[in-house]
Amino acid sequence: MINLQEVIETNKMIEQENLDVRTITMGINLLDCADKDLSVTCEKIYTKITTLARDLVETGEEISKEFGIPIVNKRISITPVSLVGGACCRTPGDYVQIAMTLDKAAKEVGVNFLGGYSAIVSKGMTKSDELLIRSIPMAMARTERICSSINVGSTKTGINMDAVRLMGDIIRQTAEETKDKDSLGCAKLVVLCNAPDDNPFMAGAFHGVSEADAIINVGVSGPGVVKYALEQIPDADFELLCETIKRTAFKITRVGQLVAQEASRRLGVPFGIIDLSLAPTPAVGDSVADILKCIGVEHPGAPGTTAALALLNDQVKKGGVMASSYVGGLSGAFIPVSEDQGMIDAVEAGALTIEKLEAMTCVCSVGLDMIAIPGDTPATTIAGIIADESAIGMVNQKTTAVRIIPVVGKTVGETVEFGGLLGYAPIMPVNTFSSQRFVDRGGRIPAPIHSFKN
Repeated sequence: MINLQEVIETNKMIEQENLDVRTITMGINLLDCADKDLSVTCEKIYTKITTLARDLVETGEEISKEFGIPIVNKRISITPVSLVGGACCRTPGDYVQIAMTLDKAAKEVGVNFLGGYSAIVSKGMTKSDELLIRSIPMAMARTERICSSINVGSTKTGINMDAVRLMGDIIRQTAEETKDKDSLGCAKLVVLCNAPDDNPFMAGAFHGVSEADAIINVGVSGPGVVKYALEQIPDADFELLCETIKRTAFKITRVGQLVAQEASRRLGVPFGIIDLSLAPTPAVGDSVADILKCIGVEHPGAPGTTAALALLNDQVKKGGVMASSYVGGLSGAFIPVSEDQGMIDAVEAGALTIEKLEAMTCVCSVGLDMIAIPGDTPATTIAGIIADESAIGMVNQKTTAVRIIPVVGKTVGETVEFGGLLGYAPIMPVNTFSSQRFVDRGGRIPAPIHSFKN
């Protein structure tokens, strides 16, 4: 039971500290939509999505009004499309037709984003996988709400370097195809290692094959709430600091659990997981970077930043798992640059570099996220960055990701405006020494020794 004091606390967190439920995401299995005829496949996909998700947005808005809890996004994740289109897609253009059908369905039901234009290629690529990957630049250019993710490695399988090398080219091509929008297509494209099946956050969300026919996943957020709590104990030792973060994360997650259960009941769709991630926004006071500053670093990037982030991530998870029966997704603290004003400030102050962000990804939820780089960055350099981040995920048995945006026509010292939750970003310098010989070798990097647990 939630008592009166908890209700008052929750209201305060919402009104003054930027607490929100970042997303209700409905996962939908599309495997039963596969057909040898492309038009039939598209028709089945459109019908299933618009039937199952027809009340998703309205239900989210009703819950938000009744409980007074902001629910920022309503989203859909689907079965990786390379599995659905394998029987009917013979060219990249065929996959683009599916992408446009998905975009039409997303607009019909009113969701913000639809994720799952994806392929899982951590050990190898089928012909279908490769066709989908090569279709991504055109698909991102011709759609508004579709997000794409490619999983190129895992702790169990190693890293598919052929896919890594290809994704370097695909990211550059996507940037070119969407250059009239400051290469925005790359903001909807992420390359993953150890991708979870139940992630509600974009751009990496997809509906794993181990999931039920339809589920409800909820992603909570609340960096501002944690920041406020830490501001009340500026001189606390680490024991009290950790206890405060843990207690705050518990309260935040309880709000998400309440929304998830209510959405599940009203939609008649099973509850999947709560993702405990602290997801920042460009709004002042809603920043993971500001939490790190409260912990004691002058700017993210200063010595001690990685330790502070590790502490934050661990306490968020410890508090959250006590508040929900089912915790999944990514869970922890996101460190996107463009979506976090404090991170932007750190870059502009010269405190934060891509190399330091990479070190921080060893202990945070995901990886190099929403980082704008010069538009002339070679595809091989981008592939090298993906390989580095995948290695961190593979060896540390965690999810890592790269969502990097080579902004065509821009260079270091300039900024790019994406708008909305995607915010704006300074163009960050990239190491200019070549990794071409490394990424051009091809083949797979084997799984680490500790992967053998059968």
